[in-house]
Order: sequence, then structure tokens, then C-alpha cells
Amino acid sequence: MADPGYRVELTASFLERLESIEAFLAEVDAPQAYDTLLAALQDMVIPNLRRFPRMGRRYLDQPPQSAEAIAQLGQLPAGAADSLRVLGSGDYLILYTEEKRDSTVYLLSIRHHRQLSFDFARLWPGTGQ
Repeated sequence: MADPGYRVELTASFLERLESIEAFLAEVDAPQAYDTLLAALQDMVIPNLRRFPRMGRRYLDQPPQSAEAIAQLGQLPAGAADSLRVLGSGDYLILYTEEKRDSTVYLLSIRHHRQLSFDFARLWPGTGQ
């Protein structure tokens, strides 16, 4: 069943990743791919997350296997890793978390599906680096 009216917030780390994706696509002469990504976020991803905030799979359903990712997860605040979700959209994976208490979905990061992992230390202040 759909949840009524969740807010979707883009975090600074998510916006940084979008900028790096835009720069990369401009370098490889594919700016239209960035426009397509933005349109998908605006027209499909964000509206769907507003209605169905738990539509992505739980991040820990397929736990990371690299020592680096496991160490970063261990540095998160208690319970934070349990609320992480991953949503696929085209060639991209979106890492987000749902906060039930304020009915908000926070988009934390976005990566091309071939990239290794998310940078957890930068997503939560005070968790390491």
C-alpha cells in the first residue's frame, strides 16, 4: 500500500555525485545521457519514492563483501545501516534512506551500476574520515 505524501530530499553527497556524473558524461560527449538521468529522477524516481518509500531493496539483503565496505558500515550510527535501501534506475543505483518519523526519503548517493560501492564515511558526518 502506498504511503501518503513522503518528502524526498537530495543530500549534499547526492548532489555532488550528480555533478561528477554530469562532468563525466560531458567528457565522453554524452550530455544527453545526463539529461535523460535528470528526467528519470524528476518524472519517475522521485514521484515513486514519494508514494512508495520502501520500493527499493534493503541494502543489507545483499551485504557487501569487501573489507572496506564492511568497515564503513560498522562506523555508521546504530541502526542506520538497517534503513539503507538501493533502487535501480536505468544504469544507476540510488542509495537512500527512509525516515518514518518525519515522512522523508533522503537520497544519499547515486552510482553507475558498474561502480564498486558507496562512500559511507562521507554520507554520515562523524563516521570516520
